[in-house]
Amino acid sequence: MPLTEQQKKRLRGLGHKLKPVITVGSGGLSDSLLEEFETSLQHHELMKVKVNTGDRDERDTTIRALCEYSGAQLIQRVGNIGLLFRKKKKHSTFAAL
Repeated sequence: MPLTEQQKKRLRGLGHKLKPVITVGSGGLSDSLLEEFETSLQHHELMKVKVNTGDRDERDTTIRALCEYSGAQLIQRVGNIGLLFRKKKKHSTFAAL
């Protein structure tokens, strides 16, 4: 479900103070990086990703690939930093109790 502009604005405000959790280097998107990214996104919901690859088009492609892989939404991209959001899935840990 797409976020409204008002929701994105609020998330940008919350994300302003965050530090990048994942850094994509010149090696690109490896299996281990994608695994760590998925784990971090499950835990954080809103996180920054730093992409240190090539030019603007290559950074955009990398961020788009991360979003497609994870189902996250790009909230904002400034330079080589992308702010991504994916709502946590509800866990039914206590449903059986």
